[in-house]
Amino acid sequence: MTNLNFKVCDGDQAYVVRLGEDDPIHLISRANEIASCEAAFAIGISPELVYHESGVLVVRFVEGRVYGEADVRDDDNLQRIAKLLRRFHHEMPTRFNQIPVMFWVFQVLRHYHNLLTRGASAHAVRLADLAKIGAELEAAVGPVEIVFGHNDLLAANFIDDGERIWLIDFDYAGFNSPLFDLANLASNNELSGAQEQALLKSYFGAAPAEAVQRGFEAMKCASLLRETLWSMVSELYSRVDMDFADYTQKNLQRFTAAYDEYRRNYP
Repeated sequence: MTNLNFKVCDGDQAYVVRLGEDDPIHLISRANEIASCEAAFAIGISPELVYHESGVLVVRFVEGRVYGEADVRDDDNLQRIAKLLRRFHHEMPTRFNQIPVMFWVFQVLRHYHNLLTRGASAHAVRLADLAKIGAELEAAVGPVEIVFGHNDLLAANFIDDGERIWLIDFDYAGFNSPLFDLANLASNNELSGAQEQALLKSYFGAAPAEAVQRGFEAMKCASLLRETLWSMVSELYSRVDMDFADYTQKNLQRFTAAYDEYRRNYP
């Protein structure tokens, strides 16, 4: 929804050509994406970036299964993804060569709130309440460990070639709490409670402490709220042919359900 992507063959070589400029509305920096691609290839997690120029990235095509949400929910795959994320989070900083970008979801929410307020959004009546919820969730997360996050763990960003899982698409990559990636993975792919616990235990090596569990639950809500506001902003500014109003409503319903559950568990 923020790029055009093409498979291009040259003789017996296949590539993905990705077209997209900087997008200040959604805080996307292509220089950051290029540095993330290079670092992820260096640690063996993402395909090689073979060429780039302004608005163009070319990476080697990987033959494999693009995951759907059901693939992420598979118990074996979920364990493999947990291990992949630990590597990504802790090894990426050793190979990342660019001005560090911080993806703090609560600041992203404030950025979107400001855009929606200035842009006369159709959702203006909701904004004050959503801003209060965002501040509440930020306080609930509390102090965090900082790692290098992917920050957009949709199922389709995992490709399984039968031997390993590749991670792609670094539009929103940047330093963050690991809880956001874990919560983002859980909310995007509708993991069950048992699957969430298995994910956290595999990632941390033990059952999470109470503060970590609460932070994870708050980050799940923040992830869904970010996707909701992202869609509201896209209603105003995106040139992509997509029904963003419908996408907003679907994400708003999911966020509301998650936040209601969060409040029941943490009144």
